[in-house]
Amino acid sequence: MDLLPAESSQIKRKHGFRSLKLVNVNVDDVLVGKPFGADYGRLENGLSYYVRSNSKPKMRAALALAVKAGSVLEEEDERGVAHIVEHLAFSATKKYTNHDMVKFLESIGAEFGACQNAVTSADETVYELFIPVDKPELLSQAISVLAEFSSEVRVSVADLEKERGAVMEEYRGSRNANGRMQDAHWILMMEGSKYAERLPIGLEKVIRTVSAETVKQFYRKWYHLNNMAVIAVGDFSDTQNVVELIRTHFGDKFSAPDPPLLPYFKVPSHVEPRFSCFAESEAAGSAVMISCKMSVDELKTVKDYRNLLAESMFFHALNQRFFKISRRKDPPYFSCSAAADVLVRSVKAYVMTSSCKEKGTIKSLESMLTEVARVRLHGFSEREVSAVRALLMSEIESAYLERDQMQSTSLRDEYLRHFLHNEPVIGVEYEAQLQKTILPYISANEVSKYAENFRTSCSCVIKTIEPQATATLDDLRNVVLKISCLEGERSIPPWDDENIPEEIVSVKPKPGHIVQQIEYSNVGATEIVLSNGMRVCYKCTDFLDDQVLFTGFSYGGLSELPESEYFSCSMGSTIAGEIGVFGYRPSLLMDTLAGKRVEVGTKLGAYMRTFSGDCSPSDLETALQLVYQLFITDVEPGEEDIKIVMQMAEEAVRAQERDPYTAFANRVRELNYGNSYFFRPIRMSDLKKVDPFKACEYFNNCFKDPSTFTVVIVGNIDPAIASPLILQYLGSCSQPYGGSTVFSPAMLSY
Repeated sequence: MDLLPAESSQIKRKHGFRSLKLVNVNVDDVLVGKPFGADYGRLENGLSYYVRSNSKPKMRAALALAVKAGSVLEEEDERGVAHIVEHLAFSATKKYTNHDMVKFLESIGAEFGACQNAVTSADETVYELFIPVDKPELLSQAISVLAEFSSEVRVSVADLEKERGAVMEEYRGSRNANGRMQDAHWILMMEGSKYAERLPIGLEKVIRTVSAETVKQFYRKWYHLNNMAVIAVGDFSDTQNVVELIRTHFGDKFSAPDPPLLPYFKVPSHVEPRFSCFAESEAAGSAVMISCKMSVDELKTVKDYRNLLAESMFFHALNQRFFKISRRKDPPYFSCSAAADVLVRSVKAYVMTSSCKEKGTIKSLESMLTEVARVRLHGFSEREVSAVRALLMSEIESAYLERDQMQSTSLRDEYLRHFLHNEPVIGVEYEAQLQKTILPYISANEVSKYAENFRTSCSCVIKTIEPQATATLDDLRNVVLKISCLEGERSIPPWDDENIPEEIVSVKPKPGHIVQQIEYSNVGATEIVLSNGMRVCYKCTDFLDDQVLFTGFSYGGLSELPESEYFSCSMGSTIAGEIGVFGYRPSLLMDTLAGKRVEVGTKLGAYMRTFSGDCSPSDLETALQLVYQLFITDVEPGEEDIKIVMQMAEEAVRAQERDPYTAFANRVRELNYGNSYFFRPIRMSDLKKVDPFKACEYFNNCFKDPSTFTVVIVGNIDPAIASPLILQYLGSCSQPYGGSTVFSPAMLSY
């Protein structure tokens, strides 16, 4: 591959991605086989290992033991045993007894415990440790712990009896509303395969009565070193020393001869969709889920990678449409999103999920099916695909600029996926080159074709969730038939694009000026007071190359309000946010910001009102433009805006009232704070008293007077570039107005 010659760090940081050369590749070229950046190999006993040096964070290491053994391998009388083995590993092994392992991990400040840093799924079990390595012996001991997990877990009658209670408690905890709904959906999705009957949590009867011998047989049969890998990523001075530690602790481990081959369990496909109307009295709200199953795609060649990018663009473009629909007049749902999800080793699913108002599941389902049918008929527009292309290019640019600052846990997870799912690890540098080369040539037609995978004839499962059943199976079938007929008749019109503003600030404001400047040389910070009274403090840091963080705060908040105004004003941020606080509706702003990495949000607290943001250094101007718009914009709610927001609020309150955990938390809060309106949760009776106009008026007043605000900016900023932008956008915010309340911390009373 053709990489750039070495550059100075300052030039590389600023121009590295934009000057990164394209690669000359063929679609049939095979992606790198060996995982990038790692010392990778296999011991004589079959164990695979991955070792990589990475200094983020310093003096820490992320370790893992991956085992290709999960609940699907269990026999009928073993249902839950894979998960029990995970628990027993932390209880006692040949070397560590009576929770000595937990004591060791606790002594070095490492996280520990089954289900806290270990997980059992249908196809695999993974143990993870995050440890300090400031003392050489700690890494050796931690690797010895993983070695014990691999083949020395002690399964005695006494050990098993000690762990039954913990496993049963986890089982009971999974029987809540979410657990019941997830289990029912899994069984429906996997119907006809062994996966449907092998939920990792297992059966209560097995957990209570399984014998130690049965557990031991499962462990000895499936925990074979050929099916394991140890991963170590951390602040290592010499990776070869770490490899030798792995050899020392794992090299003398041996599994039973002639290990059984890992079986392949097929998930049957089906042409006719499956339907389910799930009624759950404790459900958080009404929802619709559409899942279409298919085989997991291989990722071996450049063509496979291009397909993966096109698929990602499809989901981004579809989700942008869903978001815009949710902000329309009388929307069919409050939120809707689509994604691809790997279910088991051989099967993935395209999933669409929406949350909607009570008795709105049929309308929501119809809208979801209509939209993917519209894409099949008319495709995405070039403008939609261009916006998504810019977004993906922005994301990979950020990843490239911060490639030397990746956390060890993230790199460890990449190697886990390489071992468990054969996912190539090609390195951020090469991936950035690939995306920069490929993305401009992925067409709208290429992206749109992925809508074919959402056909209801593609092993489709459609489910509604409601607190009280209103939809029927016949209702669901009728909606599918209706949309199929409309699509066949080509009666679904094309998507109607909105007019997108080219600039957030169409006319550049007159810059303010600095009236006072103070240098804090001991911390490397600069404080300036602007001509409109706003205080700004900035400091250049090098934690992340592609990040600038900022927060603006002003004293004075909801604690100043009487009870008659509190509930209305407390919803100011929510109501204003749905309408648009930066001068544009959220759906328009999303398109305007396409390809930019910038987020700005607001919060009305008890004692302060704040705005905060996160952006790329190259998008600092855009971020400050949004702050400028926040101060000069008056949010004015319309009838439809109010209707949508209040419907969402009502559904949220009803969901809280149905949730037993929320009821418990509310009771605790009541005992702690009494019946104070400031601390008690909002009720339906309170919601009916909310005045949306008062809420927006309060929100507008909170961000009117810049002289009361202090803004702190940190990150990879160049003062020569940032200072003029601060003067132009923060220094030109509206001047103080007569209605502002000047609030001082001294006014706080205790």
